Amino acid sequence: MGAIDAKNPHEIVAEAEAALADIKTVREEVSKVIYGQESVVENVLLAILSGGHALLVGVPGLAKTKLVSTLGTVLGLDGNRIQFTPDLMPSDILGSEVLEEGEAGRRSFRFIKGPVFAQLLMADEINRASPRTQSALLQSMQEYGVTIAGQHYDLPRPFHVLATQNPLEQEGTYPLPEAQLDRFLLQVNVDYPDLASERRILLETTGAVEEVARPVLSAARLMEIQTLIRKMPVSESVLDAILALVRAARPGEGHQDTDRNVAWGPGPRAGQSLMLTARARALYQGRLAPSVDDVRALAAPVLQHRMALTFAARAEGMTVTDVIATIAKRDFN
Repeated sequence: MGAIDAKNPHEIVAEAEAALADIKTVREEVSKVIYGQESVVENVLLAILSGGHALLVGVPGLAKTKLVSTLGTVLGLDGNRIQFTPDLMPSDILGSEVLEEGEAGRRSFRFIKGPVFAQLLMADEINRASPRTQSALLQSMQEYGVTIAGQHYDLPRPFHVLATQNPLEQEGTYPLPEAQLDRFLLQVNVDYPDLASERRILLETTGAVEEVARPVLSAARLMEIQTLIRKMPVSESVLDAILALVRAARPGEGHQDTDRNVAWGPGPRAGQSLMLTARARALYQGRLAPSVDDVRALAAPVLQHRMALTFAARAEGMTVTDVIATIAKRDFN
């Protein structure tokens, strides 16, 4: 079992309770602006609390962009937004060098930072840009820095990418490369709101006054909570469940259903993502350690963008989430 640290247990509980209170305040503030969509808000917050990036997938008009901007405000993060379009270039994201001439006539290059230099980067409609431009985010999402003309530049900390994506069936979209998808801690599917939420949207967003979110956290405090989450203990049973789930989603591991339906499965980064987000979900719900139920609940958001179905499975009308749901029902104890 991973130990939290050598602190007094009472101090650890006090830290967790303070973090839980802060998370509750964040949730309440977000709910003033985003109506319904509790599971979507929870999963995006889990990705941020775990220190990772999230991909929000859904048709236009479901407040994906509004959710990202609201979270930036509430969490006290310095944010930038990039609208991805087919003509967007990598330099439009990372920045570029410009040639300048000094007073003495000497010429030199100066690097002008692009919008990626932010604590929260909103990549809006990321799959409308070309694969070359999409891949410009690869290094920054994994290494928290960019390299331009051989020079390395560190990104601000914390650094999170929250990307929105339209369904691939829509016109003018490019599928994200597998390496890019693997950089996202979670894929969050955004569905249509329920009737009560949609009624509230109509009433509260078409009047003279609209609710505005306020900052309730700072970047420094967010990083403290992220550090606390990484120190939370994980039992052997939860660790075994994570390994069993990830390996059961890979072909060639002795599972006939997986061999028949899955073309390629998740790598070790999926297990790392489950370890982090299971801890975050436990704290989010007021517990000091994750359970196997946390692993099952996070199976689809963690795995669905890290695996692909065989042609035969797609021909039968199966979806990735169907396959994951079947795998997650297995007994991991």
